[in-house]
Amino acid sequence: MEWRGRRQSDNIEDRRGQSGGMRSGSGFRIPVGGGGRRGGGIGIGGLVMILIVCAVLGINPLTLLSGGDIGLGDGSSGSQQQQQSAPRSAADQEMRAFVGTVLAETEDTWNRIFQQSGDRYQEPTLVLFSGQTQSQCGFASAATGPFYCPGDRKVYLDTAFFRQLSGQFGASGDFAQAYVIAHEVGHHVQNLIGVLPKFNQMRRSMSEADANRMSVRVELQADCFAGVWGKTTQQRGLLEQGDLEEALNAAQQIGDDTLQKRAQGYVVPESFNHGASAQRMRWFRKGFSSGNMQACDTFSPSYQQL
Repeated sequence: MEWRGRRQSDNIEDRRGQSGGMRSGSGFRIPVGGGGRRGGGIGIGGLVMILIVCAVLGINPLTLLSGGDIGLGDGSSGSQQQQQSAPRSAADQEMRAFVGTVLAETEDTWNRIFQQSGDRYQEPTLVLFSGQTQSQCGFASAATGPFYCPGDRKVYLDTAFFRQLSGQFGASGDFAQAYVIAHEVGHHVQNLIGVLPKFNQMRRSMSEADANRMSVRVELQADCFAGVWGKTTQQRGLLEQGDLEEALNAAQQIGDDTLQKRAQGYVVPESFNHGASAQRMRWFRKGFSSGNMQACDTFSPSYQQL
């Protein structure tokens, strides 16, 4: 991907090198035992799989575990935290430039698309952090993976995840990394057009199985939106040979079935909440081929055949 020398977004909040411990009174809300909205607790195996799947390209697992009802404060840093920034290395500066450039490209794409429909795109902020930080969706750590928080309209990214994406999941390349960012921005687009608010409201009364099925549709639409962005990068002449294959390989490697096979040796389809590898690849390609967000209707009854 030809990204150097291009505009970088100003909507970057760089918290790397800051101490970001949890404020007093904050904590994880993981439902165990009876009394939950799903009629029971979640087993260790289920919890492990949720954390594994949500560690890549998803919404904060705290949101999934608590049905969207996270209440860990307002997400501000507070006076209890001492924040100190360390000098940036050349690698850190280059990563900041890369992320800022990709975010700027998504801004150009979605500003144009929203303007064409007579709307105004409200650009998200991308938070770079290292180790741990706070969001309005709860406490974020490196193990959380990239996620989008609807509460503060921010994308959270510990760039150490890119090393995991390459080393552990076998998905290397700058366009694979760009796909991760574009997917999370796709969740922001969903928030703006009302998809996420509606989903978060509906799943409070859903069974676990129904909520998982609906979550898959939400995630696949974000993949498709990432593909729409990918098409605009191609139209601008920014893609290099092999870039599309990098993104498709990333989508394949983080499919629920692939992750489950790697983690436990077998697949539990009813527990999928991001989509199988083939689905994720198909919907990214659909957005990429069409360049049209209207093609990303994963809520159609026949979406699995599209």
